[in-house]
Amino acid sequence: MNEFESPQIFEESFVEDQSAVSKFIANVFSWMVAGLAVTACASYYTVESGLISQLYNLETGGMSMLGWIVMLSPLGFILAMNLGFQRWSSTSLTLLFLAFSGIMGMSLSSIFLVYTLSSIAQVFVITAATFAVMAVVGYTTNTDLTRFGSLLMMALIGIIIASFVNWFIGSAQLDYIISIGGVLVFTGLIAYDTQKLKRIGAGVEYGSEAGSKLAILGATSLYLDFINLFLFLLRLLGRRD
Repeated sequence: MNEFESPQIFEESFVEDQSAVSKFIANVFSWMVAGLAVTACASYYTVESGLISQLYNLETGGMSMLGWIVMLSPLGFILAMNLGFQRWSSTSLTLLFLAFSGIMGMSLSSIFLVYTLSSIAQVFVITAATFAVMAVVGYTTNTDLTRFGSLLMMALIGIIIASFVNWFIGSAQLDYIISIGGVLVFTGLIAYDTQKLKRIGAGVEYGSEAGSKLAILGATSLYLDFINLFLFLLRLLGRRD
């Protein structure tokens, strides 16, 4: 430190940086919760309005053409949000995120055809508690989770490949192993993504256009961690109708 520089200046700068990071993370989590709320409402409406019968054949369990479109649409939204990050304004990106959350809700409505409402609620609570704990770990730990992130992404690719293979062979034992692996991977990704977003928050100006857009992408990342953890836990713990 330069002898002419006051320690108080550095202290004030540190406090301001910490405040900016806290505000950025709060913004990210606020949008993630908003996305989950939209998903829950869309899923409930799809079931209660009878729209679910247009997506899925309730007698055979198959999907209609509209059902396939709804199931595959979220991937299109994710690609559009990430590939068009520079082109989209923060408002446009926010609208895309909310539309994506709604489509996800319609897609996830199928769980009500398979699992009891009480078990869905119980697993949601377990997921929320697990998410909260791991998010706090990721935000507060001094351990660099970068190397773990690489391992988790490789494990995730393995789970995707195994799931694709099991879609053809239909092994209950492999499905159980995949579900356990999915829970472990996404539990770790919550901490990793939270720490990564904390670092991003330290490098952007809070309230700026770039900061607002990064907050939306961060919310999308944590939203996907939550949803996938919920689905894998549901496969393990959910009671079927």
